[in-house]
Amino acid sequence: MVIELGRPGVDGLEGLDEAVGALREWQHDGAPMQLHPGDLGWFWRYGAEATAAAVRTWSRNGRILAVGLLDSPDLLRMTFAPDVHQDEELAGRVVEDVRDPERGVLVAGEVYVEAPRTAVIQDLLAGAGWGTDDPWTPLRRDLAEPVEDPGVRVEVVGPERAPVRAAVQRASFSGSTFTVERWHAMAGGTPYADARCLVAYDEQDQAVAAVTVWSAGAGRPGLIEPMGVHSDHRGHGYGKAITIAAAAALRDLGSSSALVCTPSSNVGAVATYESAGFQALPEVRDRRRDA
Repeated sequence: MVIELGRPGVDGLEGLDEAVGALREWQHDGAPMQLHPGDLGWFWRYGAEATAAAVRTWSRNGRILAVGLLDSPDLLRMTFAPDVHQDEELAGRVVEDVRDPERGVLVAGEVYVEAPRTAVIQDLLAGAGWGTDDPWTPLRRDLAEPVEDPGVRVEVVGPERAPVRAAVQRASFSGSTFTVERWHAMAGGTPYADARCLVAYDEQDQAVAAVTVWSAGAGRPGLIEPMGVHSDHRGHGYGKAITIAAAAALRDLGSSSALVCTPSSNVGAVATYESAGFQALPEVRDRRRDA
């Protein structure tokens, strides 16, 4: 049976929702860090059409077996259905598609592929001469037990508080272009039906930190993407507080665990997540093809 490369941007938004649904089904505890529906949800801030244009699917006999998100023209983040991680025919087709710019996946030159570390595509890319990039640290917190109080006031963001959420995001990440309009675009996306934005406040009622959490459904791992502390309010434990609040929100949404991933070089972020009860998992690295 032929493996088909799909582009929801061409097929319409129905194809995008199908990709989101597949990603939801593939999330399970014990899986390696992988593309999550929340990753598509966060990208949705650029709008539904832009998100559809950035998604690629690989299908066999009408069933989606792999989903990729072009986080940028040179970075494909992808994962596979749990039962095809070792499917060499599928992985080989993906490798062919990412190697050839004419296939409409990655551009020419230096490019990157993020894929589950246990998938056979890692071996195929290595055999094709792809190296590895800088390490990232995934972290996980089990949500079987109730989550402790974060110790600060935390508000769930609705449309009326979107300006606050957007302002904290911009103050937390240098170069951020997050706006109220982009919050509304994100909140209008399919994945946001199972998501929450939270803002933490200090004793002077100043917004000091923010987070967005994404559930993949009851009994499945949820994702933190992104979490940030206002640049004027760092060093006071607000990162730990908002992360604890994020874990509590995911538990309320039915998530079995909370996941997050951060560059290993960002030792402060790793320490913050660990202080909030997350445990570091084995490091992961993107595959890189040099120009």
